Amino acid sequence: MARADTGQQDSKDGDFRPAIDVSDVWAGYNGQAALEGVTLAIEEGCLAGLVGPNGSGKSTLLRVILGLHQPWRGKVRLFGQKIDGARRLLGYMPQVELVDWDFPISVFDVVMMGRYGRLGLLRRPNRQDQEIVWRCLEQVGMTDLAQRQIGELSAGQQRRVLIARTLAQEPRILLLDEPFTGLDASAQHDLLDLFNEVRAAGKTLLVATHDLSCVAAAFDHAACLNRKIIAFGEPRAIFTEEVLNATFQTHLLLVNVEGKTYVSYQ
Repeated sequence: MARADTGQQDSKDGDFRPAIDVSDVWAGYNGQAALEGVTLAIEEGCLAGLVGPNGSGKSTLLRVILGLHQPWRGKVRLFGQKIDGARRLLGYMPQVELVDWDFPISVFDVVMMGRYGRLGLLRRPNRQDQEIVWRCLEQVGMTDLAQRQIGELSAGQQRRVLIARTLAQEPRILLLDEPFTGLDASAQHDLLDLFNEVRAAGKTLLVATHDLSCVAAAFDHAACLNRKIIAFGEPRAIFTEEVLNATFQTHLLLVNVEGKTYVSYQ
């Protein structure tokens, strides 16, 4: 189950206790609103998409959930806890464009960075930390490239390294910002398979993206966001031309081929 404060809910379960609970959040920058009254709840073990165009508030909402951006009003709870007491439940993957891929560092060392939040100021990585890093690299299929410099990676490999770093934080919730950007169809498919594996392990994933086809193909739920929640529910139920046109503020054409939904920008 999942719910949001919109006219297109797909659940009214009074016993529903979400992994992520965003309630009436308003936030912005320099007096300009980026989020307006956003209410959103996502169950544990769900693969959920946060869908909207550039500038719709997706990254801002992730930053609010992470506790990196203070909302003007509203609140966020993670498994019923305030953010300050639940930060270790979260793992975050930034947009790939924000990473300096020319920095001379190995894949292994990048993933080890995911352990730093649990090491504290004085403790150095030990054998257990190294074992966790290797396990995360194995999970994303990157053990053979552990000593490779990150500047030598393909676009798909870059995403896998960042996801491994996120998993090394041992989170219960993963927040991922635009992981599909710049990937070809094959790499997108591989990434979706990885997301399904992470979800099957009991993790909750919230993925900010403007890639509607990936969300329609494999996600449990989607939230259409353009400063406000336009609609929330199963992609097949809410991905209508009316909802998507309101979200992206442009005309979109939906095409269904053999049970799969494709989106054409007009």
